[in-house]
Amino acid sequence: MKFVITLLVFAGGALAATPCTKAANCTDWVTLGSGPWRGMVYATYPLSTPNPQITRAFIMVHGTNRDADNYFRTAIAAAFLAEALENTIVIAPRIASAAGSCHDTLADHEVSWSCSGDSWRSGGTSASTDKLTSFDFVDELLLKLAKKDAFPNLKAIIVAGHSAGGQYVNRYSMANQVHETLGVPVSYVVSNPSSYAYLDATRPNADATAFTAFAGADKCANFDRWPYGLEHRTGGYTAKQSDEQLKKQLASRPVTYLLGEIDILPLGGFDSSCSAMAQGSTRLARGEAFAKYVNQKIGASHNQIVVPLCGHNARCMFTSDTALNLVFPKQ
Repeated sequence: MKFVITLLVFAGGALAATPCTKAANCTDWVTLGSGPWRGMVYATYPLSTPNPQITRAFIMVHGTNRDADNYFRTAIAAAFLAEALENTIVIAPRIASAAGSCHDTLADHEVSWSCSGDSWRSGGTSASTDKLTSFDFVDELLLKLAKKDAFPNLKAIIVAGHSAGGQYVNRYSMANQVHETLGVPVSYVVSNPSSYAYLDATRPNADATAFTAFAGADKCANFDRWPYGLEHRTGGYTAKQSDEQLKKQLASRPVTYLLGEIDILPLGGFDSSCSAMAQGSTRLARGEAFAKYVNQKIGASHNQIVVPLCGHNARCMFTSDTALNLVFPKQ
């Protein structure tokens, strides 16, 4: 279902020419569909105010704790170090949840996204209404950004995510239905997720030199089921897309896997299920294997970049020179 995004008062009244950098003062409400559901974003500039100085948009998807304010600060720190705050709109959507094991405090009519399993990470339906999925949220942000009335000089959009946000961006990069319609180039940065969505039933061997049938499949029933693979996509954003469509979309889209050199410990919500372990023993190994897999298997031209001396830490990753050169390339 396509829905309309409406932005309400930009807290703090920041002018278009001045970036808002204190998270508490930088919130917008986004009305979803015909309402009454709405979602929150943090942004350095209002999304509806004409702003010709903006040439880049940097969307940062938070991790498993749904702490969008902290990820907003990290993205701002990166833009500051790159001397890009004046020409970049930084946005951190809050994919909040008060369902299942999640207990976010929600405002009146704030949409609650499903917390069970990996649902919000993989385009699952909202816990508030089955008319919305978590991927619809970023779809509408991209559509809003691409409108020339607000950002006539926008030249690039980067959708990035770390940890659980990296899981989100991995699945979103292959599934979203707006990429080719925007008229503005979009690239994706997948950073340190615990798992990826594989496109067939093969998995890497111990050193990722080959991809073969998974030897433990008989004892790991979910290893190839969504979101670890493409099987059993019975609901959510991807349910109506074929396997071939997802493969074709992923192969054609610019994706970079930004991996921490020392993200090799089972910390920070590490997924140790058999389905995830089938993809590699560490987050670093899983990312290196998946990058090789998509390039070999479906002819993608995705990049893999290892950030020296960074573990499972978004601030270390995105404020590194490696990430700054990727997200804010010099003209």
